[in-house]
Amino acid sequence: MMQSTLARPCEGARRKVGVFSILVLLAPLFGLLGGCAQMVPQTMALRDAWPVGVPRQIELESVPFFPQQIYQCGPAALATALVNSGVKITPDELVSQVYLPQREGSLQVDMLAAPRRYGIVSYQLAPRFDDLLREVAAGNPVIVLQDQGVGPFSKWHYAVVAGYDYPAGELIFRSGETRRLTLPFTVFEYTWKKGNYWAMVALPADRIPVTATETDYLAAVVAMERRGEADTAKLAYESVLKRWPGNLIASVALGNRHYVLGALEATERVLRAAYARTPDSVIVLNNLAQVLSDRGKQQEALLLIDKASALPGDFADAVRGTRELILQRLARNKP
Repeated sequence: MMQSTLARPCEGARRKVGVFSILVLLAPLFGLLGGCAQMVPQTMALRDAWPVGVPRQIELESVPFFPQQIYQCGPAALATALVNSGVKITPDELVSQVYLPQREGSLQVDMLAAPRRYGIVSYQLAPRFDDLLREVAAGNPVIVLQDQGVGPFSKWHYAVVAGYDYPAGELIFRSGETRRLTLPFTVFEYTWKKGNYWAMVALPADRIPVTATETDYLAAVVAMERRGEADTAKLAYESVLKRWPGNLIASVALGNRHYVLGALEATERVLRAAYARTPDSVIVLNNLAQVLSDRGKQQEALLLIDKASALPGDFADAVRGTRELILQRLARNKP
């Protein structure tokens, strides 16, 4: 999923008479226009097809609130999501990671990267109102990017969606200096659309976003593992396999994590399950043969590595090395 790298400065807390005052005045106009499908197409679509299984109203009252300082809506919104996911942190601790003083704002790419340092998986949602509502309904507050400006004047702002009341036509936010800000669906979409409907969640590794796709979520876990969060990544790969049992990459990655930790029995268990699902995967055959050999099961290991040797693939050197190791071990064990 593509991530914007443009700076998105947010509305300063010092602007007491802000754009929300203007947008609230615009709300009746939206109503007179009947929602105007071109201006708020996703809101209009909700009228005809509300997401199946999603309640019409919900509020996540326990979501914390951090009033933003001048221009620092990014750290405030991110702290809200992280604390909600169990991380003990304040916006001040996040300023150096996501706030760019020269641009008076935060980049989306930095908003996604920061949670990984705390063992939290950050995931960018698809640009759909349906997905935002599904996440909130599942108990997951959603960070959104809005342009609160009017006309050609942009005022970018991060806020956290903490609920919605569709019969009342409103969404509920932790935003700026207001703990419980409400905005009409139409007004919110108008501000959200200008940022290409950008939204993200930041959740613990054992809790996959309800709207996550297999490929995109796995990419998010891999990005977190690259930050050095090995233990959390192991838990995340386990979660991936519970949701998508046939995921080969997660199986191999989880097996590798167990192997690095010296948990050979767990490594074997994970790789045997992967082998049962994908018996012609060269990398699974090679890795399983390696761990079986390490556990003293040389004959079975040789059978698997010979099978891997006969298959095409990009791991010929690794397979050859594993086979030589097994043969050396067999030679040493001969009477």
